[in-house]
Amino acid sequence: MMEEMEQATLFDRFEALISKEDTLEIRAFLNDQNISDVAELINEYPDYADRIIANMAIHRAASVFKILDISQQKDIVKELPSAKTAELLNELPADDRTDFLEELPKAAIRDLIKLLDPEERKITLSLLGYPEDSVGRLMTPDYVYVYQHNTVQDTFETIRKHAKNSETIDVIYVINEQGELIDDIRIRDVILASPDKTMEEIVDGRVVSLNVQDDQEHASQVFKMNNRVALPVVDDNNILLGIVTIDDMLWVANEEFSEDMQKMGGTEALNEPYLDIPFFTLIKKRAGWLVLLFFGELFTATAMAYFSDELSKALILSIFVPLIISSGGNSGSQASTLIIQAMAVGEVYIEDWWRVMRREILSGLTLGGILGFIGYFRIALWHQLMSRGVIQDIYGEHWSLIGLTVGFSLMGVVLWGTLTGSMLPLVLKKLGADPAVSSAPFVATLVDVTGLIIYFSMAWVFLHGILI
Repeated sequence: MMEEMEQATLFDRFEALISKEDTLEIRAFLNDQNISDVAELINEYPDYADRIIANMAIHRAASVFKILDISQQKDIVKELPSAKTAELLNELPADDRTDFLEELPKAAIRDLIKLLDPEERKITLSLLGYPEDSVGRLMTPDYVYVYQHNTVQDTFETIRKHAKNSETIDVIYVINEQGELIDDIRIRDVILASPDKTMEEIVDGRVVSLNVQDDQEHASQVFKMNNRVALPVVDDNNILLGIVTIDDMLWVANEEFSEDMQKMGGTEALNEPYLDIPFFTLIKKRAGWLVLLFFGELFTATAMAYFSDELSKALILSIFVPLIISSGGNSGSQASTLIIQAMAVGEVYIEDWWRVMRREILSGLTLGGILGFIGYFRIALWHQLMSRGVIQDIYGEHWSLIGLTVGFSLMGVVLWGTLTGSMLPLVLKKLGADPAVSSAPFVATLVDVTGLIIYFSMAWVFLHGILI
């Protein structure tokens, strides 16, 4: 409640200043607000976004700009004068600037890069040269490094001289004369060390680094396992190129989560906010999966046609078709979601496939047994009610065999669903594909077809020569 009142006051004050059109007061007001509050103002008053950014101190404007949605960033840059755009882009950290530029058309990137200072242009072109989802796109060249022969006192001098523009000074990086990474030292250890000690005497050799070509998802796992606020980035020769900070990893984790959720829902990943993406682009991203799943369901129709004779002889079997295939699809979707999530957080790896399979075989048999028992019990209960004239008899004298058909079919379909749902993400990962594409709809469609085969195979075993 208090937060809403403060926000309302913020908006009221801003509207009052806008109505007065006093540039100096607007500038003083904006520079006095928290970065997050200014971002809220932009969200509330999108038509004033470029004026808000233009009227802030440039370092604060850059801090606000980098936390906005890509669509808002594009709109702001489109409206800002070229001089202000150049100032803003040059002020942005290299990694955030690269994130923004890579979302733009190539022609726009070319025009904006011309606005950068020579040194910033060189850094940006270097970062844009790395693969899209690599650590190289995330790293920043703004960090503090010292040589192994420097003393603690020398290190403090370096910090005072260069740390102003650094992404973080929580960690100091030690290199040799060739630029190779020796170690990373927490600032705490430097502060507590004697001023005449050299860096070589402080290093402990427990450095953890990322390769510039590493996948961003892998980098996220390294951060999680090592509890670091920043990690150094090196090339294949261990030359220190830059650092990646935890705020970049949080951004990657959020992007990966959104992308996986969209893929698991049976659509391509959206690169823009839902309400900002063009209508026909949205249709294009959704239509592909729907068409693919539709063709998959055609195999279900084919399977139904193949067993049409059995259905015509025992129409009672058709009652349970939706029950059977939906149970298989549900169990497959469950298993697929669990395994994809476990892989995303580093709990399951490709080499764990046999442990996963054993676990899912037991799970599938147990869950299938539970559903199979419920299915048989339902038929038995209905038969008892039918025999007493409470409801119409539809199962006849062979109700028990029908119950066994349904019960064992459920066990088989659920077992197959859990195995398919759990193994498919691991297989896709092994082939170098994204496990999230083994989405719930895809697994459900696959299990639908095989579920019918299992169901009618069980019907043939229990009812052959009796009803079919």
